[in-house]
Amino acid sequence: MFPTVAQVLELDVLRRGNPRIVAGTAGLHRPVRWVHISELADIAGMLHGGELVLTTGVMLPADKEPLTRYIHELADIGAAGLVVELGRRYADELPRALVKTAERRELPLIELRTEVRFVAVTEAVHAHVVDAQLTELRASEAVHQIFNELSVEGAEPAEVVREVARMAGAPVVLENLSHQVLAFDAAGQDPQALLDGWERRSRGVRPPARTGYDTRSGWLITTVGARGRDWGRLVLVCRPGEEPAPRLAVVLERGASTLALGRLLERDQESLERQTHRMLLSGILTHSLTVSDVALRARALGVPLESRSLVGVVLRLGGGPFSAALEAQARLRDFTETAALAVRERRLSALIGSLDDGGVGLLISLGPSDNEHAALQGFATALDRLAGAAGMDPAFLMAAGSSVGSLRDARRTLLEAVQVAEAADRTTVRTAGTYYRLPDVRLRGLLHLLRDDSRLQTYVERELGPLLTHDAENGTDLVRILSAYLASGRNKSAAADTVHMSRPAFYDRLHKVERILGTDLDQVESCLSLHVALLALEAVRR
Repeated sequence: MFPTVAQVLELDVLRRGNPRIVAGTAGLHRPVRWVHISELADIAGMLHGGELVLTTGVMLPADKEPLTRYIHELADIGAAGLVVELGRRYADELPRALVKTAERRELPLIELRTEVRFVAVTEAVHAHVVDAQLTELRASEAVHQIFNELSVEGAEPAEVVREVARMAGAPVVLENLSHQVLAFDAAGQDPQALLDGWERRSRGVRPPARTGYDTRSGWLITTVGARGRDWGRLVLVCRPGEEPAPRLAVVLERGASTLALGRLLERDQESLERQTHRMLLSGILTHSLTVSDVALRARALGVPLESRSLVGVVLRLGGGPFSAALEAQARLRDFTETAALAVRERRLSALIGSLDDGGVGLLISLGPSDNEHAALQGFATALDRLAGAAGMDPAFLMAAGSSVGSLRDARRTLLEAVQVAEAADRTTVRTAGTYYRLPDVRLRGLLHLLRDDSRLQTYVERELGPLLTHDAENGTDLVRILSAYLASGRNKSAAADTVHMSRPAFYDRLHKVERILGTDLDQVESCLSLHVALLALEAVRR
C-alpha cells in the first residue's frame, strides 16, 4: 500500500534534486508511510515510524557524537530514511559520522545535490500513498465481488482454490487438519514439486494467528472453518523471505470464507423428494430431528417407520466416496434416483438419499411378513440390473447393518452399515446381487467412519503431533517404532524383532518416544490412548 524509499526516489520531484544514496542501501525496501520536514536534531520523539525525513541540516550538531545519536534515534523509531539537501549546511558532502552510522544501522541516507521544494516532495509522496490506497480499495472490492459470486453460485472447492491461485498468481493448496491435500492449483508450476512431501513440510509451519505468514517457508496461511469448527487450512505458497502484499491476505481470507460457507450450503440439485429423504436420514444420524418428528414426516412421505423392522443400507459407487463427492456429483444423483427406482420396483418402503461422505444411504422399513434377506437380495439384484440398463458402472458396493425394531435405534443400524461399507471397501470385488454384512467391524471400522471428523483429527494431533513433527523434521521413524511396540502387545523383544532392530537400539527409541510425547509407556491407559490414535491416523491417511 505504501511506496518504498526506492520508489520515492524515482519520483520526478526528487529526481530533479539529483539524489545520491550515500548509505543504507539495504533499507531501500522500507515503506514510506509519510514525509516529514524538520531541521530539529531531536525530531525522533515526534515520529511514529515509517517517515521519510527531509532536512537541509542547518540545525544539526557539528560534533561526531550528537550526529551519531541523531541517526540512532531515527533508526530506533523506525524512520524510513533521511534526505539531506546540500548547499545550506553541507556544501559538497555529508559528515563521515552521519554516513558511517547510517550504513551501520541500514538507514537509507540520501543527499540532494540540487535544491528542491520540500513541500512539492511531500505532496507527490502523499498523492502516491493516497492513489495506492485507492487502488488497494478497488482491488479489495473486486475480490469481494468475485467471491460473493462464487458463494452464490455454489462453487466447488476446486473452483474456489483455482480462483484464489489466479488472483494471487501463486500456487494454492487446501488441506485438512491432518495436513492432507484436498484440492490445489499449482498456478502453472510443477504440481509434483508443489505436493512432494507436503504433510511433512506442512507440519513444520504453524503461524501464531488464524492468518499468518511464515518467512522460512514463504507460506501465507489462513484457517478454514465456520461456526467455531475449523476443518482445514488454505495455503498460498509465496517466495520465501518476501513479505506478501496485504491484498494477498485479503484474497486468501475471502477464499477461506467462501470454502467455509460452501461447506454449510447444499450444492446438489436434487429433486424435492430426494432432498426430503436426505434431510430425514441426516436428522436421524445427527439427532437434529426427534423420533416423533422423523416418524411423522416419513409417514407423510408414504414410508411408515413405526412398529416396523428397520435396516440401514449404504451404497458406494466405484471410485470411492471422495470421487463421488467431489468429482462426480451428477453421477451420484443419477445413481441415487436409480436406487430409488429399484426400491419402488421391489415394492419396498425406504428413505433414500445421498450421504455427506459421498455415498447413498437407505433406511428400509420391513413389515412382519417380509423376509429380511430376501428383501435385501432382491433390491441388490434389481439395482444391478437397472444400473446396467442405465449405462452406469455396476461396480457399486452394498452394505447392510443389523435390523432394529424401533425408530430410536435407526441411527445404530445406519452407522453400522457405514462401518460395514468402509470395511468391505477393502475386500474382494462384489458379485452381482450380493451385499455385505460384517458383524465384527470393531474399532478400526469406527475410526474409519470418523476419519473426516475434525475432532478425530484433532485427537490424533494432540496424541501424536509432537512425534509426527519430530519424524518429519529429523527423518526418523519413531511412529513406526511406537506402532510396532503396541501392535506386539507391548512385548519389547517381539517388537524389536518385527522392525529388525537390536533390543538395546529399540529400547533407546522407545525412551525417546516417551520423552517427546511426555508419557509413560508402562501405563496401560497411555498405551491405549496412543494405540487408538495410531489406528485413527491410519484411517485418516487412508
